[in-house]
Amino acid sequence: MHRLALAATAFVGIAAAAIGAARADDMNDPYRQPALDALKGKSIVYLPISIGFDLAQAWGGVVKTEAERYGMKFKSQDPNWNTGAMAQGLTSLIAEKPDVIVTQNPDLQSLARLLKQANAAGIVVIQMNMQGAVQTDAFVGPDFIAMGEQAAKMVVAKCGKGTETSHKVSIVQGVLTGGVSYYQVQGIKKVFEANPEIKVVSSQAADWDASKARAITETVLQQNPDLCGVIDVWDGQGVGTGAAIKQAGKQDQVYFVTSGGGAQSMCDRLADGTFSAAINYDAPGMGRDAFTAISAVLQGKQKAGTMKFQLYSPTRVMTKADVKAGTCWDPEQYAKLLR
Repeated sequence: MHRLALAATAFVGIAAAAIGAARADDMNDPYRQPALDALKGKSIVYLPISIGFDLAQAWGGVVKTEAERYGMKFKSQDPNWNTGAMAQGLTSLIAEKPDVIVTQNPDLQSLARLLKQANAAGIVVIQMNMQGAVQTDAFVGPDFIAMGEQAAKMVVAKCGKGTETSHKVSIVQGVLTGGVSYYQVQGIKKVFEANPEIKVVSSQAADWDASKARAITETVLQQNPDLCGVIDVWDGQGVGTGAAIKQAGKQDQVYFVTSGGGAQSMCDRLADGTFSAAINYDAPGMGRDAFTAISAVLQGKQKAGTMKFQLYSPTRVMTKADVKAGTCWDPEQYAKLLR
């Protein structure tokens, strides 16, 4: 009897272990499939102001890669810096009713009415980098007011009170009503107003054009040979600003700060002394954040435009000392993904 009892106990133990193992094998993450189902088959359309520059290539390349990973449809349109073509494209997209539009405002007002219409039509709208006058489901980009303050404080440290300089500073804006420029300049002005010794001798728009930025800066340097500092609101046009400073042989005199998404050109211009410092807001990281926003809104299953939020990108100040192999990214790597 004793042996039978032991055998029975052993059998029960083995059976229980087998059942436990089977249950463990059957266990699944109960939250995974609903998340995947919320994304699968959904359509994303990408409409930046142009696909032909580094920031847009990074954002679109990352979003497309992640969209395809989760069984989503992705397509892009390239208005090639034409605001009218962009508005027409957005109008057509609203009629097509994709699930998500990822776009970049050329300025504060041009797309505002259409973005509102898109949300009203049930389309999720993610705004990249350039905030418009209307808030949609999400904005992904730097806090440009804070970034303007940061750049201005860097210039004040080099050209402000207690420095043996002229205290003269120039600002090179982009499109005056473009979010990157408009909000950044608000931050710059706030800091300079608190430091009245700073003399802003020029604040002009280069319209995102490096050749215009160069011409503006050449003129400012001719009129103010003792210029101490320059802030350019985007490194894509800042290459022209920096070239003018180098051409004048004033790299050691003029402290030049700009900002951008951290493409290889940023590292190259820091390494060769064209930029004194640059604020890097990591464009591929912004692409990741954009897809995170898309995923969150679609899983939430709320009406488009209901959940409005800002995803501010982290920034990093870089100088020549920070440039190493792999510090910056290659735009061609992401451009290939969009072809």
